[in-house]
Amino acid sequence: MRIKICGLFREQDIDYVNEAHPDYAGFVFAPGKRQVSPACAANLRRRLSGNIVPVGVFVNSTIAEIAALYHENIIAIAQLHGDEDEAYIAQLKEASTIGGREPIILIKAIKSKEIGYLPPCPPWLNLINYFLFDSGAGSGKTFNWDMLNAQSFSKPWFLAGGITAGNIGQAMALHPFAVDVSSGAETDGLKDRKKILQLTEMVRGTQT
Repeated sequence: MRIKICGLFREQDIDYVNEAHPDYAGFVFAPGKRQVSPACAANLRRRLSGNIVPVGVFVNSTIAEIAALYHENIIAIAQLHGDEDEAYIAQLKEASTIGGREPIILIKAIKSKEIGYLPPCPPWLNLINYFLFDSGAGSGKTFNWDMLNAQSFSKPWFLAGGITAGNIGQAMALHPFAVDVSSGAETDGLKDRKKILQLTEMVRGTQT
């Protein structure tokens, strides 16, 4: 199982994840208290270990913004939390391949209230690589995870929303591809080194 630590915006945040070595590090480009500018993200990316995959989190951003971050190697994956439809996603994939690059890897976020109504084959299904299930971007709240047990998903999926050291065992028991932690790795709104190390170790303990 994999782990993503999201919402990094300080240099010491990068130092913490470099020490813990999660699989993914998330930079939030959408408005909010953890938002980073492209220039800030570029600086953090240079500091990030090359073995940790950088993920950009977006809500209805322009295709040009995401493609530029990808081509500048600031992000390797885009996580889409907005109303991005099939046409948008197809255009983003195409824009990412300019210059002969591989198509950008995409995570499409699904709000918990939409899980039971997700069509078996949404029109953009073949254009994305992963789902992410959350109670809502940046809410920091859990949702009824039992609803995931009754579903069969055609893509690997991330689980986000209110995951902490206290409930990460329950999250892992659902067998997601990865758990995505943000506020659960913080104290007073800032990333906490001990929590990042603890959470990463708890997930690493499931690996063989």
